[in-house]
Amino acid sequence: MRRTSPATGRNDTGEEPSGQPAELPGGHETGGATGSVPGWLERNARAFPDKPAVIHPLGRGSAYGTVTYGQLQATVEQLARGFEYAGITRGTKTVLMAPPGPELFALVFALFRVGAVPVVVDPGMGVRRMLDCYRAVGAEAFIGPPLAQLVRVLGRRTFAGVRVPITLGRRRLGRGHTLAALRAAPAAGRGTGAASTSCPDGTAPTDGDDLLMIGFTTGSTGPAKGVEYTHRMALSIARQIEAVHGRTRDDVSLITQPFYGVLDLVYGSTLVLAPLAPARVAQADPVLLVDALERFRVTTVFASPALLRNLAGHLTGAARGRHPLPDLRCVVSGGAPVPDAVVATLRRVLDEKARIHVTYGATEVLPITSIEAAEILGDRDRDRDRDRDGDGDSGRVRGGTAARSAAGEGTCVGRPVPGTRVTIAPVTDGPLARLDPARTLPAGHIGEILVQGDSVSGRYHNAPHCDALHKATEDRPGGEAPRLWHRTGDLGRLDDEGRLWFCGRAAQRVRTEFRDLHTVRCEGVFNAHPLVRRTALVGIGRPGAQRPVVCVEVETAAQGAALDDSGWRRLVAELRAMADAHAATTGLREFVRHPGFPVDIRHNAKIGREELARWAERRQNRPAPLFSRPRPGTRGRTL
Repeated sequence: MRRTSPATGRNDTGEEPSGQPAELPGGHETGGATGSVPGWLERNARAFPDKPAVIHPLGRGSAYGTVTYGQLQATVEQLARGFEYAGITRGTKTVLMAPPGPELFALVFALFRVGAVPVVVDPGMGVRRMLDCYRAVGAEAFIGPPLAQLVRVLGRRTFAGVRVPITLGRRRLGRGHTLAALRAAPAAGRGTGAASTSCPDGTAPTDGDDLLMIGFTTGSTGPAKGVEYTHRMALSIARQIEAVHGRTRDDVSLITQPFYGVLDLVYGSTLVLAPLAPARVAQADPVLLVDALERFRVTTVFASPALLRNLAGHLTGAARGRHPLPDLRCVVSGGAPVPDAVVATLRRVLDEKARIHVTYGATEVLPITSIEAAEILGDRDRDRDRDRDGDGDSGRVRGGTAARSAAGEGTCVGRPVPGTRVTIAPVTDGPLARLDPARTLPAGHIGEILVQGDSVSGRYHNAPHCDALHKATEDRPGGEAPRLWHRTGDLGRLDDEGRLWFCGRAAQRVRTEFRDLHTVRCEGVFNAHPLVRRTALVGIGRPGAQRPVVCVEVETAAQGAALDDSGWRRLVAELRAMADAHAATTGLREFVRHPGFPVDIRHNAKIGREELARWAERRQNRPAPLFSRPRPGTRGRTL
């Protein structure tokens, strides 16, 4: 008798799943139920109403609950009626603050269904910056728990345009509605809300270029910007991920970011919400993660580099062969540069058939490129066998693009995904109104990365000054419509094989008197040292005359104890020797030890280099204790 998966009903005989594709529409299809994001959820609910859609943790224990596609769609339709009754209709910009769970996805798809526009802001950026985002967007409705509603009431100027507040739960704060009450609301037109503008099936009439949602960037390297997503853009993202990573409706996906859960519901696959706190991804309990992976026979995972480092370390320390995770076939990481050592460790501990992809993208365009572990690590099988025999350098890599990263060439992030164009333009810190193809850079030359395609956001919301800085148009011959390119603000180059090499942020390059130094190129050299966890190149002083300083976070686990002063001095000498051996790092002499880098809250991986630069400058300018200062006529010693 065949045992079946509790999540999907797949058999346990070792057969591959049927791999039914989601059959998403082509890039120019619009209108109709399947030309919109909520239309795909409705279609899936009709096709397989009893299939698990969302599996979610119940509290802090190991118990999970399940919501089927039929149940989810019924809740979406119920909430959509309530929203129209309350006055949330087509085009209503709606702040949405809800914890990850089935209710969040029901709220999102209900807003999509009535044509409203959810406004999503990362809570990790802090209250003040969040309020700036909400003020800029001009929200008209606000959905959130009582605490969030209290912030809205206290921030009256920021939320002056909000006319429909909805409190999650059964008790409201001040005026407005509760979500519980709206679930039982009559159809629009019979209460205080606006008249319904829905089609006979209950969905708002939708064109591919209609606004779907507004998602703000993290603002980790500048002011947060509201990125407009259209239905066409979202479905293009879904198609590209489907094509590059082989997604099917038979997949069971472990979700660490809600947006990827939305895509799972479009595909018709089952999503499992990871047992973690979104604001503390790097501190997720790997035991609970492995339990979820095994219990629900998860086939795909998207996770930040910090979470995968944590998971890989746990799997490495577990009993040999105890966690093969045979159902896991695809691991995808992105959001920040993924250390080659993390890729190598995952390759070593996961099942042979599992594919490990590193993607490169931005809030404005997802994904841009992708690369698989075999190309990163080179001769994977030989290195894996050597490590199993105890002769390998566990956690360090050889061959493939990883070896070139360690030589200062940057990080290879793969080839552009289907339907996406990438070009390299000369670096400019000001606006670039027109892109002249004749002035783009050939293979091997470093410049700014520009991207074009259906998955690229066409504009920022209510921010023409941001559009001027980050968008460029290319005139086309024969009266064709001009192409719109997104300026990523990242530095990189294309190689002769069409692969993109990421070299760092343009705004974070260190501009010395003699040349520009690129952060990721330089850091790749030093990160190859076995005692280094990660490094960050920063500049002190005025651009054009900056003094480069390398901040170092030590990998104490590699030696089992903290690095003492003499060990640190030896490490600095070795890092200086490594710098002199590579053109990208020649002349780098200043290294300072840091206890733990500041990182972004969303991915726990993007290094806060601006904050590190201020720290390094304070440290370098700090006066020495009185009795340790050099006597007149002598020279002080620094590292």
